[in-house]
Amino acid sequence: MTSATRDQKVDDTAFNSDADLQKKQFEQAALHYHEHPRPGKISVTPTKKIANQRDLALAYSPGVAVPCLEIEKDPKLAAKYTARNNLVGVITNGTAVLGLGNIGALASKPVMEGKGVLFKKFAGIDVFDIEINQNDPDKFIEAVASLEPTFGGINLEDIKAPECFKIERELRERMNIPVFHDDQHGTAIIAAAALLNALKLVNKDIGAIKVVCSGAGAAAISCLELIIALGVSRSNIFVLDSRGVINTRRDNLDESKQRFAQDTDAVTLDEVIGDADFFLGLSGPGILTPEMVKRMAKDPIIFALANPTPEIMPELAHAARSDVIMATGRSDYPNQVNNALCFPYIFRGALDVGATIVNEEMKIACVHAIAAMAHTEASVSETDKITESKQFGREYLIPGPLEPNLILNIAPAVAKAAMDSGVATLPIEDFDAYRQTLSEFVYNSALAMKPVFTQAKQAPKRIVYAEGEDTNVLRAVQVVVDEGMAKPIIIGRPDVIEAQIKKLGLRLTLGGNVEVVDINNNPKHEQYWQHYHQDNHRLGVSAELARRDMRRKSSLLGAIMVKQGDADGLLCGTFGYYDLHLNYIRRVIGKREGVSDYYAMSGVILQDRTLFIADPYIHANPTAEQIAEMTVLAAQSVRRFGVEPRVALLSHSDFGTSQRESAVKMREAYRILREMNVDFEFDGEMHADTALDARLREQNHPFSTLQGSANLLIMQTFDTTNINFNL
Repeated sequence: MTSATRDQKVDDTAFNSDADLQKKQFEQAALHYHEHPRPGKISVTPTKKIANQRDLALAYSPGVAVPCLEIEKDPKLAAKYTARNNLVGVITNGTAVLGLGNIGALASKPVMEGKGVLFKKFAGIDVFDIEINQNDPDKFIEAVASLEPTFGGINLEDIKAPECFKIERELRERMNIPVFHDDQHGTAIIAAAALLNALKLVNKDIGAIKVVCSGAGAAAISCLELIIALGVSRSNIFVLDSRGVINTRRDNLDESKQRFAQDTDAVTLDEVIGDADFFLGLSGPGILTPEMVKRMAKDPIIFALANPTPEIMPELAHAARSDVIMATGRSDYPNQVNNALCFPYIFRGALDVGATIVNEEMKIACVHAIAAMAHTEASVSETDKITESKQFGREYLIPGPLEPNLILNIAPAVAKAAMDSGVATLPIEDFDAYRQTLSEFVYNSALAMKPVFTQAKQAPKRIVYAEGEDTNVLRAVQVVVDEGMAKPIIIGRPDVIEAQIKKLGLRLTLGGNVEVVDINNNPKHEQYWQHYHQDNHRLGVSAELARRDMRRKSSLLGAIMVKQGDADGLLCGTFGYYDLHLNYIRRVIGKREGVSDYYAMSGVILQDRTLFIADPYIHANPTAEQIAEMTVLAAQSVRRFGVEPRVALLSHSDFGTSQRESAVKMREAYRILREMNVDFEFDGEMHADTALDARLREQNHPFSTLQGSANLLIMQTFDTTNINFNL
């Protein structure tokens, strides 16, 4: 790097005036997150119950001896009788942790736990994080290789170059399970997918492009090797490390760098950037200047992936060239190159077919699967409409890391590639059934709200928060503001709200990023109470009561604001009784045309699925007709979450086993739904375990039309609904 280049580095804080404050608040939040409610981010949860002596005998001695002997006879049976084939070891020595450097094995543990969380949340894969206090690559290799009986796969993480190349290479040769260094290959896969799509946009031949890469570490080298496998000519690649351009005149180059040594006298980035079609940055901030960007080829592609500050800020790149295609490693700009797009799903596919290695064929299959998603992915929901920002284009090269259908596209592609290349020991026979199994992972806690958030961001609405003085409400408002999901309107006393904001260290500005309606001094008070009185004077609402309640009942005030068109939506009821809040909704806003009654639905976000349950609050003992209407409305609401409803009408009766009144009611609701010819799956009446366990239902009730596990549970009374919801 030249001194001139150093002087031209961009300070990220130039684009964020309160960066220091935000940084401090974020650091405090990060520490609180890792400490509470219990230290760390992971735990080990048994998958079998031990409720009695027989369970104990089966789980341990003497029952455990039986699978042990079976596995001794046939090692493949470990996939059948143990958790090994769904268990990945995330292993490091802490020598290259994020942008923190060699901070040691123990200090790296939060990162490894975090990796485990992503594996579990995104792909249902269990993880043991293992931090090995060993910097000698040979001893590290010995330690990891000895763990093969424990794991179905190994994810190497945060190991410095060039040792990481040797470690991965030798472990792949010695171990008969997938070994994947995510820092190398995860970055490479995502960057390659984005590059393929960028080249399609500008109609350039991958074999003819000139590539300039700033950085020669593990990720950079892996990126280059993968795009070469996809068609880039090695002779068209110029690589720079901390000493400048890697050329044939340099000595003491390690093996990985020697493969990219060019016969050139060029030394600096400035000397090789001219007419470059693709700049790949995996080095440091401010390396690429606007002047350099101006000298790149037509429609230049820039992937500035240094974190947290890229080689060039997108603002500067776009100012220099209107035709630039830009990607970074950051979430606050389009086209984030994020490893989370890859590693959970490539392991999911590899584990599910018992792959012995993650080979080039599997990586390339992953590249093409990710690239294809940007072209075909509309949404998982009819309500999540495509907008300009979500269409394939210069600001949408690859899907985001929270796209729900990543697992449905990537894992099968990887699994098939493993089978086709001959490294699968447990080949999949029915891919349709396999995809159905994968769909269980889609709507877990990390993804259930994604379609709702996406839609909200597309056209932020004015949302009233009735309990605006509540600390939890204010924290939620801060997230909404930061994510751009809505235009919050807070009801409360401004002085109290200001004090709470200061106490919590939030960045909310009354009259700025949030609007406040002073419940004691509202300029529209008279207009609002008169409207309320006019509509409800025959329901016991006197003028005086309307005047007083409009200053006391924040839910009423919020409802009037929605009714009058001063807001688009209302959130209320964080304290008090449900009926009291609903009463104001009834009196002010009313029902949608064509709907005969009100109903409630709650969502339960579990580890591996999201369940919706109705009706927990309103109807003590709904009729069959009410249950049918509630089911239709609930199914419509479930679809807003991007989930295709699979409805179970629950009962103590299992398909006609009881003639009690409640069972008959649910059978009648089933009949009404049949006559309505609804467009979603439903069945009943049935037990809860029948609804949630497809295998049990297929075994005992093969006639059932419901496919897979139910995700919308309709119950007989609000007692059963509320109790189950709160369990």
